[in-house]
Amino acid sequence: MTLLTNLLCYLPGHSGFGSYVRRVLPGIPGQRLLLDPVLGPVCREGELLPEKVSSSRWLAMLQRLSLAQHGVNVPATLRRAGMTVPSAVYSPYCEVLFALPSLPQVITCHDLTPLVFPNSRKASLRYRHWIPRHLHRASRVIAISGFVADQLLEAGVPASRIRIVPNGITITAGPHPSPRGSDLLLLARHDGNKNVVHVLKGFHRFLQRHPHWPGVLWVVGRPGRQSERIHGTIRELALEPRVRVQEGLGSKALADLLASCCALVSGSLMEGCDYPVLEAMAAGIPALVSDIHVHRELYGEAASLFSVEDAGEDLARKLTDLVEDPSLWQQLSQAGNACAHRFSLQRQQSGIMAVMQEVVP
Repeated sequence: MTLLTNLLCYLPGHSGFGSYVRRVLPGIPGQRLLLDPVLGPVCREGELLPEKVSSSRWLAMLQRLSLAQHGVNVPATLRRAGMTVPSAVYSPYCEVLFALPSLPQVITCHDLTPLVFPNSRKASLRYRHWIPRHLHRASRVIAISGFVADQLLEAGVPASRIRIVPNGITITAGPHPSPRGSDLLLLARHDGNKNVVHVLKGFHRFLQRHPHWPGVLWVVGRPGRQSERIHGTIRELALEPRVRVQEGLGSKALADLLASCCALVSGSLMEGCDYPVLEAMAAGIPALVSDIHVHRELYGEAASLFSVEDAGEDLARKLTDLVEDPSLWQQLSQAGNACAHRFSLQRQQSGIMAVMQEVVP
């Protein structure tokens, strides 16, 4: 099988999609179709990914809009690389290559959250009118959880074309007997589905019960539509000394911060996987997560689930339990780490390749 991986949507920098590509790519053989910052569209082997955006303003703009393939002569790019007829195309993004309509194509759907919680008008229009074209053109659609598979069914994708391949993780540490620090970490863009304000309210209630607790809450993620509301809530609840809002951190700095925290918190209302939870578990750090479908499906008893139907009261109780009961902290560290071991990166890569084998005649 001669496989072509479509990476035209790949953007350098720290993002969930970028992390997904960097993790999965080494287990996917074949050629990579991507935008080299200097050479433009290229097709080549290896795991080397662009470190800068395209020097072409036109292509860079199309790439930011997830429309790069419409500024690229895909057949000509393949011919220049000596790859005229691939057996199949794989995309770690929810994108088929329209220039190769006769080839079997497998795409990955990470979630359809923007249909419910769009972070921009562009995202809303794209997921309502453009993504369905990709979903219905694909030979197979990989869903990263059962919840995403259900979303695809509701969007009209036939069950016969959906395959569930959960995300994988590399274990970075074992379970710990006790926390290294007192801080909490919330990894979340400032989008509606991330429910950051709810976490701030729960944190405030927790501090009312433990005013001398020495830790702070780190909120790490890109600004967005909810930024003004988030900062307003911090001021309203007088949380400025106890909350650190950070736009982004490099991989090493983020891993170090996570390892030094008491727990990771996620208040999300909707996710496809919520990969930061899995990353925390792989590092032996307990996770306190919202009681939503995908968290119950993937993490179950391995995390402490809290309600999002109150004003943060349940989260405050769960935080109190965690800091007052060292045995609970140790139990969650062990349970989370055991859960992370079930999400093997090699298993994910093998699952993707098994789907590719299905579509190649």
